[in-house]
Amino acid sequence: MGKPLLYEIWEKPATSCIIGICTAIWFYIQKKNIGYASVGLSYETAIEGHYWRIITSAFSHISVVHLVFNMSALWSLGMVEQLGYIGLGIEFYLHYTLVLVVLSGLLVLGVYHILIQKFKLEYFRRVTAVGYSCVVFGWMTILAVKQPSSKLNLFGFLSLPISFAPFESLIFTSIIVPQASFIGHLSGIIVGYSIAWGLIHGMSNYWAISMLGWIILVFFLSLKRGGAFDLNFIEIESVMDSSLPTVGFLASGNGRTLQMNILTGRGAELV
Repeated sequence: MGKPLLYEIWEKPATSCIIGICTAIWFYIQKKNIGYASVGLSYETAIEGHYWRIITSAFSHISVVHLVFNMSALWSLGMVEQLGYIGLGIEFYLHYTLVLVVLSGLLVLGVYHILIQKFKLEYFRRVTAVGYSCVVFGWMTILAVKQPSSKLNLFGFLSLPISFAPFESLIFTSIIVPQASFIGHLSGIIVGYSIAWGLIHGMSNYWAISMLGWIILVFFLSLKRGGAFDLNFIEIESVMDSSLPTVGFLASGNGRTLQMNILTGRGAELV
């Protein structure tokens, strides 16, 4: 007999919070009838400066099946939070979840750039990726290296050896779900191996908080600049000499206004 659900939630607090966030976002998207193109990540929107989509695409899902599949896998992978004795644990989980979200999204865009610019595959200019499975595949890969004897349990009855799960799942989802993002899933695996093998390392609370701060700053500034939402508390102004960016806070009637000069350039896939 398994452990009580509340006990498991207590053992996996970060995983439980992420599942709660993804579920709440899915309900909000359904209630507001928001299309995946409005929150997903594509090459075309990225070169227009919509960098915030790296974050919104990761936590958004197209359908309830898409959500349930990703969250079921994530729940099983939440065992990482309990493996502090082998160098993992909750801090490691939070630090590198942040890394996986950002780097897997950037890697997807990098691959799209090569396919479009080098191989002239214009199809990938408008492909929109949505979903948390880049991160799921990343954690699958990390566990496959760090704890190869573990099992990946899906939906409470399907169990896969974790050592084979990343590539088994990559092939399986590509066959049964034609719109699944092969590039997105593979990006998660690549970043996962980079973390597990120590190629990406050294994340501490200081670096994680610093990284989170920059993510939040870029998120809101790109939202404002892209005009996706009307963020009246932020003003972005250019200066005469574009090589000298300026940042300053000005007092205003509603609090503070941030001034900053920023230089920018100008089908769905499930991940």
